[in-house]
Amino acid sequence: MNSNDRILTTHVGSLPRPDHVCDLLLAKERGEIVRLEEFNQAVAKAVDAVVGRQVACGVDVVSDGEFSKIGYANYIKDRLTGFSGDSERIPGADLAEFPGFAKMLGEWRKNALPLPRPCCTGEIAVKDREPLKADLSAFKSAVDSHRPIGAFMNAASPGVIAVFQPDRFYGNHQSYLEALAAAMREEYTAIVEAGFMLQIDCPDLAMGRHTIFQKEDDATFLKHAEEQIEALNHALEGLPPERLRMHLCWGNYEGPHHKDIPLEKIIHVVLKARPQTLLFEASNPRHAHEWTVFRDVKIPEEKILAPGCIDSTSNFIEHPELVAQRIETFAAIVGRDRVIAGSDCGFSTFAGDGLVDADVAFAKLKSLAQGAEIASERLWSAR
Repeated sequence: MNSNDRILTTHVGSLPRPDHVCDLLLAKERGEIVRLEEFNQAVAKAVDAVVGRQVACGVDVVSDGEFSKIGYANYIKDRLTGFSGDSERIPGADLAEFPGFAKMLGEWRKNALPLPRPCCTGEIAVKDREPLKADLSAFKSAVDSHRPIGAFMNAASPGVIAVFQPDRFYGNHQSYLEALAAAMREEYTAIVEAGFMLQIDCPDLAMGRHTIFQKEDDATFLKHAEEQIEALNHALEGLPPERLRMHLCWGNYEGPHHKDIPLEKIIHVVLKARPQTLLFEASNPRHAHEWTVFRDVKIPEEKILAPGCIDSTSNFIEHPELVAQRIETFAAIVGRDRVIAGSDCGFSTFAGDGLVDADVAFAKLKSLAQGAEIASERLWSAR
């Protein structure tokens, strides 16, 4: 979604869950929720409130905040068969060199809900359609009530599911991806058919390099990335690209990030993905300079860029003028009609993971909208 008269605003998806929503998610995870209907009603009420708050901040294309999910990739264990047990957490290669900081990061995130990391131990298939139906119903009600310009819903890519839930059944990466793609296609299709934009979350294409593939070389990682794009495109086959968004990131945490694979090494793979709109990190200190990659590469004419104009791990509230300058940088590359102002990543990747204060997060979104207004005035008055 883009505009021919001003710069639209959006973000990556997850928003800080209220305490009572975190309590509900924890109770559900522990099997303490007796009546699922009560859980769904409480989440729906919270979704309505957060959609209203996004609209009030000036966000044009809103999400449900991923309020029903404990994590953006881990939620699929409740929707697909084949997952059980637990798996070892693989810290990023950048954290291994700074154990003191890794300990500090753990302290910052100590209030996050326990994150399930099951393995794939059996055949992947759709298990339960009700959680998605509840999400779609709650979001539709909120959107109908608050009437934003647009709305999107997140879904995990086959590749990022494989990052968080390692394979112990299929025996090779490609077969596992194919099974995930076949199973996730139903969710992808349902979101689009419900009238929402579908955002596919693909940190696997960047973050995966310094996590599960950290012991491989770049060539091997890129081979896997090609497989992940192929599986994703197969799952999205037949869905209109203009209704699809894809998010790329190197891991949503404040940290060294000096082991991140450079954008220039993966951009040719990323641009093969079916979604028309690409959301990516463009404001944090490790990747803000990579706007030049988009300047120097041939970007397909149909692609829309949604650079992160506000950081998702810092409590600094970006000045609207800085936001405007970041927007204008990309407008100079692909044109004002092909830029949407976004965020680097979500503000609560995992439930209870509060690196950014909730009120600060919404203040940052308001500044994003103000910056888009400034950029729009300059970009449209210049002609």
